[in-house]
Amino acid sequence: MIRVLLVDDQPLIRSGFRALLEAEDDIEVVAEAANGAEGLDQARRHLPDIALIDVQMPGMDGIEATRQIAADPALTCTHVVILTNYGLDEYVFHALKAGAAGFLVKDVQPEDFLHAVRVAARGDALLAPSITRRLIDRYVSQPPHRNQSLAHLTNREREAVTLVARGLSNDEIAAGMVISPLTAKTHVNRAMMKLHARDRAQLVVIAYESGLVVPQASERG
Repeated sequence: MIRVLLVDDQPLIRSGFRALLEAEDDIEVVAEAANGAEGLDQARRHLPDIALIDVQMPGMDGIEATRQIAADPALTCTHVVILTNYGLDEYVFHALKAGAAGFLVKDVQPEDFLHAVRVAARGDALLAPSITRRLIDRYVSQPPHRNQSLAHLTNREREAVTLVARGLSNDEIAAGMVISPLTAKTHVNRAMMKLHARDRAQLVVIAYESGLVVPQASERG
């Protein structure tokens, strides 16, 4: 059962998401909150698998709530998906830097929304294609930051991180590297540990930020 926390200052939005989620046999909404501070408190109380958090709220906003959830050792199993009305570059960048596992616009189709919850619960990075293009454009416009931890990766781990940054799943990484899905998952997990990445979304940030992956023109189009 996937346990979900809803954090949004609009009751109508929360009730709509709750209705969608609770219609699924494998998803349970364990709590709701109207702002980031309440959301953080509810996250610590219920230890949800997924926290769906609005990016803009009065008081503590979604990015700060995400940052505090990501920094709390008791919440290492809670994956944050940021919700917003707009796919803005700055929000994407800061949310991922804060530790979000994904980013969704609120007008997402119901089936895509439910798929997103399940993807995030597996620990996979979740970024809509339009959001990914904006994120990549952000990295194109700034010089890479040297990450000393990259030197600790094996060649296979570096290859796995590169493929994660290209948006591939473990099964697709396994096919590309001609290894088993379990071995692919092992490479990804070891890279996350060495790079101190909370999840796959953080690997994407590190890969582009460090210059390990260089955005291609086709990705930005």
